[in-house]
Amino acid sequence: MSFQIPRQFPATRMRRMRRDDFSRRLMRESTLTAADLIWPVFVLEGENRREAVPSMPGVERLSLDLLIEEAREAYQLGIPALALFPVVDPALKSELAEEAYHAGGLVQRSVRALKDAIPELGVITDVALDPYTSHGQDGIIDDSGYVLNDRTVETLLKQALSHAEAGADVVAPSDMMDGRIGEIRRVLEQEHLPNVRIMAYSAKYASHYYGPFRDAVGSAANLGKADKRTYQMDPANGDEALHEVAMDIAEGADMVMVKPGMPYLDVVRRVKEELKVPTYAYQVSGEYAMHMAAFENGWLDADAVILESLLCFKRAGADGVLTYFAKRAARMLAQ
Repeated sequence: MSFQIPRQFPATRMRRMRRDDFSRRLMRESTLTAADLIWPVFVLEGENRREAVPSMPGVERLSLDLLIEEAREAYQLGIPALALFPVVDPALKSELAEEAYHAGGLVQRSVRALKDAIPELGVITDVALDPYTSHGQDGIIDDSGYVLNDRTVETLLKQALSHAEAGADVVAPSDMMDGRIGEIRRVLEQEHLPNVRIMAYSAKYASHYYGPFRDAVGSAANLGKADKRTYQMDPANGDEALHEVAMDIAEGADMVMVKPGMPYLDVVRRVKEELKVPTYAYQVSGEYAMHMAAFENGWLDADAVILESLLCFKRAGADGVLTYFAKRAARMLAQ
């Protein structure tokens, strides 16, 4: 049994340690560095192309040549990895998402180019079918529109393997199909790619915070009024998240993800405390958009709030954060 220190005023004045900067720093429990950040990026076809994402002020879709320049700067700022998301030509989308595993596809070419240009920068790829499906769902659907789990996993295996063969350091299944982590791990081992890491989106909720992201990758129009509640998690559930994470770790995941981020910090804390595995969180597009709206209206101090919001993830137990603020935060942290 731990000894409880009796704290009585005035023998204990909690404000003593808060009085000066040096003592506040000495007792600081959580720290944030550039090494805690993963930068999500959107890549599109062409050269010297930038497209603003209207619902995400400051975020752009970039052609590969420009992305490499930005990625080089991110690496120099100390950001260890980026997460790559494609903007797929609508003509290449289909019911069965065949473009997802094309060896010459946008993601596969981008991975090869990024690893050639900046070998030390970690490249994380999204393993999911929604950018490639004509209906906007993360999987293969039946005649009623229901996403077929096992049929989808067959395509996800091909997609993950194509990313790994292109040189991806980490494949990140974000689809929430049952059993896909074990199957991807099996295929990677079978194909002699044992060091490709899996970051499993294990606790991905059917959230309304994803809207700007779907605009950015161009899946919003395809999805229409449909939703993803039959495979993403109910926002009301916490215990279920622990079950999902435990299963993915057992199947071979190296790291796990909670998504969205700040509204689900309780889940981050529970995963880290109860399972003690490498745990990440995604400060998603809706969180970014809300912050930017407040900044642009002068309602919040942008620099201070960005760093505070990211520090909250670390306090909750996250080992790292995917955030669109990554480069901006890294610049501030370097000062």
